[in-house]
Amino acid sequence: MAAFRIICVVLLVGLAGASTAQRLTYRAPQHTRAPLPVGATPEDFVAFANGGMQIERDRAPDDELAEHRRLVTALDGLLPQRKGMVDAYVVSIALDSDPVFGREAREAAKVLARRYDAAGRTIVLAGSDGTGPSDLPRGSPGHLALALARIAELIDKSEDGLVLYTTSHGAPIGIIYNDADQGYGAISPNRLAAVLGALGVDRRLVIVSACYSGSFVPALANADTAILTASAGDRTSFGCQSDNDWTFFGDALINHALRKAQPLAAASAEAVALVGQWEQQGRLKPSLPQVLIGDRATAWLAQLDRRTPAATTASVGRPATALLDQR
Repeated sequence: MAAFRIICVVLLVGLAGASTAQRLTYRAPQHTRAPLPVGATPEDFVAFANGGMQIERDRAPDDELAEHRRLVTALDGLLPQRKGMVDAYVVSIALDSDPVFGREAREAAKVLARRYDAAGRTIVLAGSDGTGPSDLPRGSPGHLALALARIAELIDKSEDGLVLYTTSHGAPIGIIYNDADQGYGAISPNRLAAVLGALGVDRRLVIVSACYSGSFVPALANADTAILTASAGDRTSFGCQSDNDWTFFGDALINHALRKAQPLAAASAEAVALVGQWEQQGRLKPSLPQVLIGDRATAWLAQLDRRTPAATTASVGRPATALLDQR
């Protein structure tokens, strides 16, 4: 593996969600330069990802100060937990600056905050949604670690839970961080497990929308954890073209299944079936999304599910299968 700019198999081209005029007049940051080398062997890349490392280059100091202020404001704005109530804290992060991930992370935060009664306890880390510069903190390994640390300060670890949604390109070493030409890195399954373990955050629902994301399941599995991934550890997933509104997995799980007042197990089964149906329609090699829900996770998630609004919200954006319909 020679670079961190790992591209998923992509299928879809479309403009939706925000207005077409906005997308045509604003050009989101582009990937135009080769990543900086971080090692010569596959083992070097694994060590890099396991360390949660990232490389930044050509950042303007005033931009970095503004970025710092955005992150501090977001972290300081999180509400405290409510004693005697199972609270969910939602983190939705797009680790790549391609607008498809920025759009998906923003809408995922809305859906998850509504479903899990997490208004005021939700943070979004993402680049542009394609309509203009992002007003959100950057989605990076370092910012994710800080957001998780802040949540660990706020929660009651015996009753509250973390809901983490990550979306980006993926590789066998983990989920990839690539902010245009300025930021590079990766988060391996071992790194995410180590961060959550060090913070003592055992109650967690982790959703990873990326190629090869099934590798996160064995690293994170415990009785208090639910983990859903877009693919098996040796498979690609689909839909990560920059102009899309959704990846296949994000559309199926967030934009459809989790909008309904149904248990996570039922929602994940619906999403897996939808992805399989779409892949069969496109004659694609199955991505085999993975689902593992620990015994104790079922109990704390059920308490949150009881507060899920009964009404189903409407899906948004252009469907992930739009191009398949034209084939």
